[in-house]
Amino acid sequence: MTLITDTESLRRLCGRLAATDFVTVDTEFMREKTYWPVLCLVQLAGPDEAAAIDPLAPGIDLGPLFDLLADPGVIKVFHAARQDIEIFFHLTGRIPAPLVDTQVAAMVCGFGDSVSYENLAAKLAGARIDKQLRYALSDVTHLRIVYEKLAQRLEQTGRTEWVREEMNLLTDPETYRLDHREAWRRLKVRSDKPRFLGVLRELAAWREAEAQRRNLPRNRLLRDESLIEIAAHTPRTVEELARTRGLSRGTAEGAFGAAILAAVRRGLELPDSELPKPPPRQEPAQGLGPVVDLLRVLLKMRCEAHGVAQKLVASTADLEMIAADDDAPTPALSGWRREIFGTDALALKHGRLALTAAGRHVKIVPMARSTGAALAEPAAQTAAK
Repeated sequence: MTLITDTESLRRLCGRLAATDFVTVDTEFMREKTYWPVLCLVQLAGPDEAAAIDPLAPGIDLGPLFDLLADPGVIKVFHAARQDIEIFFHLTGRIPAPLVDTQVAAMVCGFGDSVSYENLAAKLAGARIDKQLRYALSDVTHLRIVYEKLAQRLEQTGRTEWVREEMNLLTDPETYRLDHREAWRRLKVRSDKPRFLGVLRELAAWREAEAQRRNLPRNRLLRDESLIEIAAHTPRTVEELARTRGLSRGTAEGAFGAAILAAVRRGLELPDSELPKPPPRQEPAQGLGPVVDLLRVLLKMRCEAHGVAQKLVASTADLEMIAADDDAPTPALSGWRREIFGTDALALKHGRLALTAAGRHVKIVPMARSTGAALAEPAAQTAAK
């Protein structure tokens, strides 16, 4: 294995890879003791060479790597890219682009929901990934074959643009920017009282900012359970705060405790108009349950017919929204998703399509002449078990 530990070797490697059409990328990182992930290893491969980079090597400058990741002429290929991208965005403020996530590409090509790299490498590259070889380059060398075969399938099926569309979310900087005021939404709470949520929002925002400042995991700073308990009891004094489980009196009496009490006060002093609203309950309107069930069957059939993962096309929440509203703001009713499912979903909802049993299978039956272009495809008649 080629291990790069100095800037000059890294510069030469990245110079060669900059002349290729694509590079495959993987990272190893740790974040058990820190808020921000610590980059420990970067694995890179072009069509003809591969190397591992030690970001912790003394004196190494990762600038050439960051420039390569930002090079618009080289496609960066990841598998399950989100955490990798988050790391590079935090380090540089830039997102690797152009980008292909082979997990998403595999879902478009019919390999199921969130297929693992190991399974994909076995199916497309005939490779068995040995988990014990933690720093082996197989994570990027086999990914070359996976990417090339997926790219070929996408081209043959005319779905390359589908994957480009899916990459928009991954390459949007807003996906990785952290809003402290939204940190409370990660917490699992039972109460939906606005005042409780207002105090919780202030506490969670304070913890998020403090965890970043100290570079400590959130729960090492203050556990979720303690945060929720404080929001519920709204302590006003050190004595009241010290009764919180998991919080010592010494901590309550110090600057840490003072910051917590200040966050509680901010939440209590918020005017009613500024209190957060509880997340809307995702329950279908009365009587729509059977329609959602029919849409679920249709989704399964259309995804099997087109060889696309159901998870990528529509969620249960999407189906509920479609059942309630023809113009629901859901991706399932726009772009390529509308083409393979959304149009038929609306037709089924309004009686222009029907589902019928044919022995052990279910088939789609048009109920009118004009039911959308999707019905003309023979694949629409593919049976769903």
